[in-house]
Amino acid sequence: MVKVVVGLSGGVDSSVAAASLQSQGYEVEGLTLWLMKGKGQCCSDGMVDAAHLCEQLGIPHHVVDTRELFQTYIVDYVVSGYESGVTPLPCSQCNRVVKFPPMLEYAQQNLGIDKIATGHYARINYDEKLDRYQLLKAIDDTKDQSYFLYDLTQDLLSHLIFPLGEQTKAETRVMASKFELKTADKPDSQDLCLIETHGSMKDFLDKYIQPKQGQIVDLEGNILGEHTGIHHYTIGQRKGLGIAYAEPLYVVKLDPVMNHVVVATRDQGGRTECIVGRMNWVSIAPPENPIKAEAKIRYRTPPKSVNVIPLDSQRIKLIFDEPQFGITPGQAAVLYHEDLLLGGGIIDK
Repeated sequence: MVKVVVGLSGGVDSSVAAASLQSQGYEVEGLTLWLMKGKGQCCSDGMVDAAHLCEQLGIPHHVVDTRELFQTYIVDYVVSGYESGVTPLPCSQCNRVVKFPPMLEYAQQNLGIDKIATGHYARINYDEKLDRYQLLKAIDDTKDQSYFLYDLTQDLLSHLIFPLGEQTKAETRVMASKFELKTADKPDSQDLCLIETHGSMKDFLDKYIQPKQGQIVDLEGNILGEHTGIHHYTIGQRKGLGIAYAEPLYVVKLDPVMNHVVVATRDQGGRTECIVGRMNWVSIAPPENPIKAEAKIRYRTPPKSVNVIPLDSQRIKLIFDEPQFGITPGQAAVLYHEDLLLGGGIIDK
C-alpha cells in the first residue's frame, strides 16, 4: 500500500483530497502547517477542523511549526516589498519555501513517507522524452491554481500528488457530501491568510509600516491630491484615491524615494514590455532563443500573447502583442502554452 502525507488546511479541498486518496487505497496521514495565529483556514481554526477530519477518517494528524519560516519569508517579505514600492505575491513564495519543502522533509525524515499531496487545483505530468516533470492547468479553469505553483522545483514535483486537478470544484463539493465530511459545507477562503487574520491588507501593513503622508501626482508631476502612505496603494488601483478628475485615474507607479503615488488614465497606463527576474522554468528547459507564449500577469487576468526574450538564465523580457494595463512590480508573470505551464518569475520593472 502506497503511503502519502496530505497537507490539510481545514478546508473542503484538502479534506476531499485526503478522503479521495484514502478511498483509492492509499495509506493517508494528515499534516497541518502552523503558519500563524488567526482566523485563516491555514491557521488556528483550520488546525482544529483538520484534526476533526483526521479523526473522522481514522488517520494520524501531524502539526509542523513553520511560524518562523512564515515570519521571515512571507511577513517580512511582504512588508519590505510594500515599503520599497512593489506589490509582492506571497502565495508562490509560500508554496516554494514555507509549505511544500517542510511538508516533504517532515514526511521523509519523520514518517518514512516519500509522497505528499494537497488540495490544489493543478495537474502534474512526467514527460519521459524530456525527462522532466511538467505542471499543467487544472481541468476547472475557474479554480486553476497553477499560477501560484510556478516556482516549484523538479524535485518537489516528483514527490507531489494533486488529486483534484482532474475535477471541477462542483465535483469536489459533491464528493465532500458523499464522504460525509465535516467540512462539506465550509465556505471557500476568499483572501490571503494575512488579510483573513488582520481584516484587511491595510490593517496588516499598518502594524509594521508607519504611515507617511505624501502627494498623489500625474505623469508630469502635477500635484492632484495627498495619500496616507504608498503602502496603502497598488498598481492598477482606481478606488480610494479621493481625486476629482474628468476621467477615471489609476495608480501606475509608486515612488518610495519621492514618496509619490503616480496616477494616470487607463490609456496612459498601458505598457507593452516588462522585465521578469527570478525565473523558474518548470515544464521546459530555459530557452536560449526567443519563444512565443501566453503570459498571466495577475491570477485573475486571462493569459495574453507575448514574445519571450531570454536575457540570462534568470531574467527574461516580455513584449506583449497589445498594451497591458496593471503590469505590477513584485507580482508574478507566469508563462503558458495552452494548458502547459512553461515557467514564471517576478516582474522587476
